[in-house]
Amino acid sequence: SLGLALHKGRAKETMVARGVPTAPFRIAESAADAAACPLPFPLFVKPACEGSGKGITVDNLCHDRTALLGRVEHLLTTYRQPVLIESWLPGAEFTVAVLGNGAEARCLPIVAMNYADLPEGAPPIYGYEAKWLWDTLDNPLDIYECPAPIPESLAHQIREACLGAYHALGCRDWCRIDVRCDAEGQPMIVELNPLPGVLPDPRDNSCFPKAARAAGMDYDELIQTVADIAWRRITGRRLLAEVAA
Repeated sequence: SLGLALHKGRAKETMVARGVPTAPFRIAESAADAAACPLPFPLFVKPACEGSGKGITVDNLCHDRTALLGRVEHLLTTYRQPVLIESWLPGAEFTVAVLGNGAEARCLPIVAMNYADLPEGAPPIYGYEAKWLWDTLDNPLDIYECPAPIPESLAHQIREACLGAYHALGCRDWCRIDVRCDAEGQPMIVELNPLPGVLPDPRDNSCFPKAARAAGMDYDELIQTVADIAWRRITGRRLLAEVAA
């Protein structure tokens, strides 16, 4: 699951095969692939096998063929790996923490992304600049809202899409899943992180602990819950009960 999720193209192929909603896409291994891409603009590009916002900047939103070719060539040269080209999703963005296995897998409260604090003129993209340059201890970005202020009908669609993606990629125990809505407001899976960050300080922009707090779990309870879920999957026994005994 970790390897599959890390390759965004392979992950999306798997989701498409399993009927999970995700934006139309192509994989470019050369400038010629980008030139032949039939998807309508605008398009968004990113390295196929990176994480933590690496290679994802405001310049990756391409409105014409010239911009697309230039950006794909830059990413191919810089990161020496295929480039994912996908239809731009202009709607609201969310991230969802999932806990559990099989039929017991469940979504924690949905986290909404609020881009109002981004620099003026910046497109609504949570990429390298937002994660590592604009969000500082002295001037933190107030970018997350949990629970997301959305209708239950949309929340249900998001949860269903996330659980579908979670099972399609064979994730176990826990995962954080990024979602963005298309122009019609339909949620599309962007990518999965089966090994999500879990910073303990509530002042840090760490989505999984934020969702857990909204569900009534403090940091220690979250870590204990993840460990217990994994232990039950492996042994069939409750870890916390064994520790207490």
